[in-house]
Amino acid sequence: MNGSAGLLLGIVLSFLVEVDGSHGEAVFIREFTLSRLDDYPYDAFQEATGSHKAEDPSSRTARSEEDRDTLWDAWGSWSECSRTCGGGASYSLRRCLSSKTCEGQNIKYRTCSNVDCPPESGDFRSQQCSAHADVWHQGQFHEWLPVDNDPENPCALKCRAKGSGQVVELAPKVLDGTRCYTESLDMCISGVCQIVGCDLELGSTAKEDNCGVCNGDGSSCRLVRGHYKSQHASGKTEDTVVVIPFGSRHVRLVLKGPDHLSLESKTLQGVKGGLSLDTTRHYVLENTTVDFQQLTDKEVMRIAGPLGADFTVKVQCAAGADSVVQYIFYQPIVHRWRETDFFPCSVTCGGGYQLTSAECFDLRSNRVVADQYCHYYPENVKPKPKLQECNMDPCPESGGYKQIMPYDLYHPLPRWESSPWTSCSTSCGGGVQSRSVTCVEEDVQGTIVPSEEWKCLYAPKTPILQPCNNFDCPTWLAQEWSPCTVTCGQGLRYRVVLCIDHRGLHAGGCSPTTKPHIKEECLVPVPCYKPLEKLPVEAKLPWSKQAQELDSETAVTEEPT
Repeated sequence: MNGSAGLLLGIVLSFLVEVDGSHGEAVFIREFTLSRLDDYPYDAFQEATGSHKAEDPSSRTARSEEDRDTLWDAWGSWSECSRTCGGGASYSLRRCLSSKTCEGQNIKYRTCSNVDCPPESGDFRSQQCSAHADVWHQGQFHEWLPVDNDPENPCALKCRAKGSGQVVELAPKVLDGTRCYTESLDMCISGVCQIVGCDLELGSTAKEDNCGVCNGDGSSCRLVRGHYKSQHASGKTEDTVVVIPFGSRHVRLVLKGPDHLSLESKTLQGVKGGLSLDTTRHYVLENTTVDFQQLTDKEVMRIAGPLGADFTVKVQCAAGADSVVQYIFYQPIVHRWRETDFFPCSVTCGGGYQLTSAECFDLRSNRVVADQYCHYYPENVKPKPKLQECNMDPCPESGGYKQIMPYDLYHPLPRWESSPWTSCSTSCGGGVQSRSVTCVEEDVQGTIVPSEEWKCLYAPKTPILQPCNNFDCPTWLAQEWSPCTVTCGQGLRYRVVLCIDHRGLHAGGCSPTTKPHIKEECLVPVPCYKPLEKLPVEAKLPWSKQAQELDSETAVTEEPT
């Protein structure tokens, strides 16, 4: 093999020490790295490493068709995983069988140990910084904290000295399997950030949807957004903004005003907890990281999720103007329809049928709940029941003939049958009428008899309620007033009032209590003059009697003259 093209596999053991507060035990983690030495003799490489000098032929896989057409040997077996949990890397090698330069890579990687680490193990990058606590740096020892999300070199081990805040690169690269960024699955392998999809495969482009489902379509959650305004006049010292349920993701709240945010939690087992958010930093509540920022004019809370409990967001009221909170999050649809198995066959022999149904299932408690829980989510679509024939063997007591015919064109399936609609609950203005719907089936003789409802669930149930008389009720329509009955002084005027229906026709049905009045007094602003007489003249009897009769007749009929 050409020495200038050779690759040296250096198996470097770096020891990561995790100090336990009570036992002081050390945990050792192995790191595998590859380094290129261009002018290193191949024989010397075998001698130096020792591990590949007398390689077991059985450890190599058979050469693929692609490898047979090239100068490469078959790929070797996979190495030990770089981590025992939390996602690590493993590699496989192949060697060039020619003195010429082979095209392609001599190493390939895959992910491994893709199981969550115990909560007490802590962050992997933080462990690596802590392992340098016994390193003498600039005249003293330091407690090192990780520097996350470095945009320039995310795979270098940069740590910050606690107290002084000094940032130092303690190693050119982190251990294989360290995440490049805190909110990403991408991992560092041999000092290079490698893309990792949500399917935990290297180089994969698979991504989670907003519900946290890998390559999902977003149908398992729903977007919730809203706002809240505090009411200082009510005298409350705190108030609830919103309850964010267990499993929610991508939570963001922004409070503008003098009030302050706080959190309360309640697990599915009923255990309660809480947080008082007072400074800008990361909080942890029920294994859920809460990113809180306190700015001069607002407070911002972000939670990537999923939430480990039901979170209740509250505001602690302060003096001053009212505060406004805007929030948005993705809530999991925890109640889903689940198709049941087929019900027992309707007969034991001779040909019958059986159906499936759908039940509402609570994903959190793994229990069947009432159907209305699933109806709460408009995204839920109840699956249609399936029907199939069953027990088609002839009945023995019939001498080989079927006693019950299979359901076909001559023997219809069970069906919904409805009674006539009842009369409408109102004569106008929108009412409701109902009817009864029953599942029925025909026997061999054509007699229709009631049956169990589940037999008809393969077909949609006909509605039992419907709206009726959705037109406006008749209303009073008043016409213009007539002229005043006198030309001077005080008199009367009249108008016509009609009852008009929704078609604009004169009809009955209007309430007498709401009828507008048809007569009212009127005043003509013209003074009435009488000739001066030497002596007071009383009204003559015929004129007085005529006026009384006119007034009496008008009061009875209320019709204009």
